[in-house]
Amino acid sequence: MALDALSEVLWHERSLLELLLFKLEEEQLLLTSGRTRWLAHATREVEAVLAQIRDAELGRSVEAVAACAALGVPDGASLAEMADAAPAPWDELLRQHREAFASLTAEISHLADGNRELLAMSHRATQETLASLGDTHTYDGAGRSSAGESGAILVDRTL
Repeated sequence: MALDALSEVLWHERSLLELLLFKLEEEQLLLTSGRTRWLAHATREVEAVLAQIRDAELGRSVEAVAACAALGVPDGASLAEMADAAPAPWDELLRQHREAFASLTAEISHLADGNRELLAMSHRATQETLASLGDTHTYDGAGRSSAGESGAILVDRTL
C-alpha cells in the first residue's frame, strides 16, 4: 500500500514537471518572438506551477517516509536506494521514476537558463536603447537633476 501511494504521488509530480517544462517553453517562445506583451502572464503561470510542485514535494516526503518504513530502509533514502530494496515490479517502477525526474530536471534547468539569458539580453538592449535616446536626465554630484547632452539620435526600429 505504501509503495502504491508513493508511486501515485511520483506520477503527479512528474506530470507537474512536464507542465513546468511546457510553461518554460511557452515563455521562451514569447521571448524569442519579441511578443513580450504576454510575458508577465507566462511568468505567473510558471510561478503557479512551481507552487504546485512545492506542494507535491511535501506530499511525496510524507509518502516516502511510509514507503521507507515498509521497505525497511532509513528515512530519507533516495529513490535508487528504495528501488534496490523494493520487490518486483516496484523496483523497476521506482528506477523509471528516478530516470524521468533526472531527465525532466535537466531539461527544465537548460530551458530556464536559456530564458534567463534571453531576458538579460532583452533588458540590456532596452537599457542601451533608452540610454542612447537624447533628453535624458541624470544627477550631478550635488544631487541636482541635469539634462544630458542632446545630439543626433539613431533609432533601430527593429527592436
